Amino acid sequence: MNDLSKACLDEAKNSMHSAINFLEKELAKIRAGKANPGMLEGVKIDYYGTPTDISQVANINTPDARSIVIQPWEKSIVSTINKAILDANLGFTPRIEGDLLRIIVPPLTEERRRELTKAAKSEVENSKVNIRNARRNVMDKVKKLKDKSVPEDEVKQVEKELQDITDKYIAECDKIFSTKEKEIMTV
Repeated sequence: MNDLSKACLDEAKNSMHSAINFLEKELAKIRAGKANPGMLEGVKIDYYGTPTDISQVANINTPDARSIVIQPWEKSIVSTINKAILDANLGFTPRIEGDLLRIIVPPLTEERRRELTKAAKSEVENSKVNIRNARRNVMDKVKKLKDKSVPEDEVKQVEKELQDITDKYIAECDKIFSTKEKEIMTV
């Protein structure tokens, strides 16, 4: 197999691996009944005129499975963090306790668990689409290899390997989803 063929396969692997990484980050944001600092990911506060992630201005800990403790580095921003969490509409209300915030994560209802499972399934489907798009883009490049005097047998072999790589990453998406689904549906 020549360098052009290997480059095409490497490009496909990198794109598909990125799709898997993105999926894992998105699924981490979906709460599964257990407290997780990732639940606050993406919540920003106005910190001296700059939108800043809470994790950049405070320590976020989970002392137990049902609570999150946020301890800002500056006591003056406790109320700002509280307001940002309320505005983010995450489904829980922080409680101010002196110079820190405590969030008690309520248990999920059966209906809410099903909604979260649907949201997770949607993220998985988006990742599968991204993987298939990566395959299509690389497949177009592979077909152009014929014009660059690459033997047709090698092009067919690269196409087969590309499909095998795609199948592997699609299966990985399904595996990640089944793990997340079990996590969400476990009471």
